Amino acid sequence: MSNLLRRLLAGSAVAATALAAPPVAAAGGVRFADFTPLAASSGPTTDEARPITFGNPHLEQRSIASVDEQLAGGEPNTGAWDMNTINETGPHRGRYLFTPFESGRSGIQRTDLTNDETETLFISPQPGDHVRWDASYWTPWGTYLTAEEEWCTAPGGCTTNPYGRLFELTNPSTADSVTEEGGEVADLRHRNVIPRVSHEGVQFDADLNMYFIDELNGGSLYRYTPVASRGEISSGRAGYFDAGRTSVLRVGDGTTPNATGRYTWVPLTDEQGSPLPGALTVTDPNGITSLDGRNTTDLPQFKGTDYQRPEDLQVQVSQGVERLYVTTTTTSQVYVLDLGAWTIDVFADNGTTDLATGDAVGSGLANPDNLALDHDGNVYVVEDRSGGVDDDIWFARDLNVDGDLADAGEGLGRWASNGTPGSELTGLYFDPTDNRRAWVNIQHPDSGNDRVIEITSP
Repeated sequence: MSNLLRRLLAGSAVAATALAAPPVAAAGGVRFADFTPLAASSGPTTDEARPITFGNPHLEQRSIASVDEQLAGGEPNTGAWDMNTINETGPHRGRYLFTPFESGRSGIQRTDLTNDETETLFISPQPGDHVRWDASYWTPWGTYLTAEEEWCTAPGGCTTNPYGRLFELTNPSTADSVTEEGGEVADLRHRNVIPRVSHEGVQFDADLNMYFIDELNGGSLYRYTPVASRGEISSGRAGYFDAGRTSVLRVGDGTTPNATGRYTWVPLTDEQGSPLPGALTVTDPNGITSLDGRNTTDLPQFKGTDYQRPEDLQVQVSQGVERLYVTTTTTSQVYVLDLGAWTIDVFADNGTTDLATGDAVGSGLANPDNLALDHDGNVYVVEDRSGGVDDDIWFARDLNVDGDLADAGEGLGRWASNGTPGSELTGLYFDPTDNRRAWVNIQHPDSGNDRVIEITSP
């Protein structure tokens, strides 16, 4: 269980009370949830170091890292900065912010939050060796995960693509910059027990199941269940990825896209991680044999329910109920899974009430991509759109914390808007060690100067 999940479990009653409070825009001990919904997106910014318009003007922002600064300092960096996380557990908890490069030559950078010094811990030896790293997650046992958002569709299995891999950095807090001679080298390991898909969101539940997605129009939702117990993993007697079963989510018979209702988990492997008979295995151009998660779930015996570009995931715990939220970019929806009841429903879509107008949000909500949870358990939805035009972050007001936005006074409010031309907001992440601090990235701006923006509340 991550530190954030542990905190939410302990504070679910507090979360319910906080969510019920009405939004206001006032200084002095404000929460991130205290804001007045923006009526429209912002226009282009004149200062890329302060690119965000907030529904609460008292929130402060500053650029703590940029590609230009990294390159000027001699740190190799290919930009396209995506999701964020900190070291949620262990020594110096909360000191470091980790961000991967979603580029054709991927890498991982670490920002020391005590002095804003950013260094590259790993960069692909050659362009194309590692590509499009998107995921960025701290594990419950104190390591760092990222993964490739790249795979292919092929009925017989994707044999031409070396990607679709999930990686674990086992020494994220102690590895040295790649520019430091004789330093501690990043220990990065491909965890091949996880099937090949186009990865983005990764989340853990209270039982240490790991959820992940395949970002595709027609992509599925997956769950990995380790053999090792929490005690064995935390003591080092067994590894989380040593052995485990992967399953795919199915509603009904799996043939109805975007289905809601009761679901089941259909196994693709045995509990050791070996593909079941009939599942598609592929040997990639590097000679590594893996389970093809995407193309296996198009076979009748393993059919998973198709969703349209599922992307990010977030686990929320409130009043004893554990929920998993999932964005689907193409259909402009956010789904919610009740992990105890095994049901999936639509949480938000174009028909959800706009808190600024009282009408449906309509096309105002489009391309939902990333998700985030603040200290009070509120859900934030980050769009993948055009900065300076219509790239926004939406706050979901779920007053009774029941996993829908259908009750009186509930809906979506435009919490923030991005003004950097050509960019998108990525990686919104609320600091689990400080309830007045968060970060978000400005990715692929026209200027080419990606940034990490720190957001603080007075």
